[in-house]
Amino acid sequence: MTQPLTLPRTPSLRLEGRRALVTGAGRGIGLAAAAALAEAGAHVALVARSGGEIEAAAEAIRAAGGSAEALALDVSRPEALEAALAAREPYDILVNNAGTNRPAPFLEVTPEDFDAVMALNLRAAFFVAQAVAKRLVAAGRPGSIIQLSSQMGHVGGPRRSVYCASKHAMEGMTKAMAIELGPHNIRVNTLCPTFIETPLTRPFLEDADVRDWVLSKIRLGRVGQVEDLMGAVLFLASDASALMTGSALVVDGGWTAG
Repeated sequence: MTQPLTLPRTPSLRLEGRRALVTGAGRGIGLAAAAALAEAGAHVALVARSGGEIEAAAEAIRAAGGSAEALALDVSRPEALEAALAAREPYDILVNNAGTNRPAPFLEVTPEDFDAVMALNLRAAFFVAQAVAKRLVAAGRPGSIIQLSSQMGHVGGPRRSVYCASKHAMEGMTKAMAIELGPHNIRVNTLCPTFIETPLTRPFLEDADVRDWVLSKIRLGRVGQVEDLMGAVLFLASDASALMTGSALVVDGGWTAG
């Protein structure tokens, strides 16, 4: 008599018992990531400089049955972030989302624009990840760090030389972090969206020429919505991606396919 076949079980996307930190969480992709993580059962801390905005977002998550708190912090000040994290239990999940863009032709980029984009997209992201990882390593806990990169971390684009530089650097930083943090069972991956309609991108997309150019590059023929990224965030945060680190999850509608 043959033994019954034991089927493999799909890893869970649920996040009960885990704590998540989301930067730039008051609106757009950050808010969507926070909502997705809370819906999956995680306790979510929403971080941004705008205290009123993240308080309202945290209240909306709680009203929907989730667990959330607001942390009004400037992520460009590593010492303030480290102090806030030292007073709390470690966060098992980080969505390193805070970022900005100042599109300009390469020949017209100013040092001020360069420094502003790099300060938030690269320097702040580096030290936010470091602060979260330090707490996890000290506690001996595994974790998942999700870096919000971009399709522009894999290709170039007009008027985006500084933004592309910051996101290409984030891709390299993530690979190096994954190598060092792997022995601690802390995974580090990037999530790389195409143009997603958010308060940050909406002014650019209202320009008909820009929108036409964007739609000509996205093979699926539409601008992304924040909901298009929520499943990807859960995948990277959960046990479903347990063997994935140092990688890029590109959600770009086919832009980088060629």
